[in-house]
Amino acid sequence: MTSTILERISTLSLSTQQLSRLPKLLEEGFPKMPCTVKECDVPQLFREPYIYSGYRPIEQEWRYYFLSIFQQHNEALNVWTHLLAAVTVLLQVQAIVEERMLSLDAYSLPFYIFILACLMYLIFSVLAHLLQSKSELAHYSFYFLDYVGVSAYQYGSALAHYFYSTEQTWYNKIRLFFLPGAAVFGWLSCSGCCYAKYRYQRPYPVMRKLCQVIPAGLAYILDISPIVHRIVVCLQTGCTDEAVCYHIFQIIFFLIAAYFFSCPVPEKFFPGCCDIVGHGHQIFHIFLAFCTFSQLQATYLDYKNRKAVFYEQHNPAESYVASCSFFGLLLCSGITANYLLKKMRNKLDKKDD
Repeated sequence: MTSTILERISTLSLSTQQLSRLPKLLEEGFPKMPCTVKECDVPQLFREPYIYSGYRPIEQEWRYYFLSIFQQHNEALNVWTHLLAAVTVLLQVQAIVEERMLSLDAYSLPFYIFILACLMYLIFSVLAHLLQSKSELAHYSFYFLDYVGVSAYQYGSALAHYFYSTEQTWYNKIRLFFLPGAAVFGWLSCSGCCYAKYRYQRPYPVMRKLCQVIPAGLAYILDISPIVHRIVVCLQTGCTDEAVCYHIFQIIFFLIAAYFFSCPVPEKFFPGCCDIVGHGHQIFHIFLAFCTFSQLQATYLDYKNRKAVFYEQHNPAESYVASCSFFGLLLCSGITANYLLKKMRNKLDKKDD
């Protein structure tokens, strides 16, 4: 009996010793990661206002930037917020699929496009923040890709709002120009962001922010107009539509996100204290993710409950044409981003010479 107990204690001691070595084994299994550096150690292009440390060194192997997702640096939370948001969207979609309400027809196509748009902007954002520190060319390339994702999300949202959430009175006012206008503003949003990135160098002037914010703001005003009208009508009539509550949340979350995107707070008031956790762009990501979650839930409720309204306002051909136009917008945005990237590459080559 005593020998058995001693044997078990010996085995437990051995297991404990192996566990204590586990962190070291894991550390040895991963390649050595360069330490993060201060702002003075990276080119001006990579520096953010009021962020003094936590930068990744440039010109490392690609493997380093992919593995830096597990490193503590000033872009890590930007990566994880939208990576986890993309996973959450997929979980929401899985729950929707399990309800067996989706179908393969003209009615469902804009909803699928909207889901695709949500995933695109989140994944492109993850790639931009994870890989942009590789080089100046990589910085521009991945941020231009990010801007294409933004335009896709804007137009995907417009499709969802137009086909599933628009009241008849507002539909009668906007049906001739809403989708063409949303497509143009989506393209202008991508073009404005890419041009501002190409045209202006750090420290950025106010004009750069205007090139980004004005087209995106106009796109949002148009895209959200059916939702605002729907909320106003609901409040006036005292309706108890659950989808309207989620639409209200998506607007609130978006406006908060827009504030943190436009203003470098709180890091402006606490320079150097928000380098790793707590700077404005991270907060922007979080509230934009909450906006997307609320928007997806609201859109699904409208999709589930307003099928009769859809067929009163639209015909299947309109749904197919509008959904195809989404890929046309992607093509136009991609061509514009690629054109400006080529000009940026030429500018960088001349600078190196």
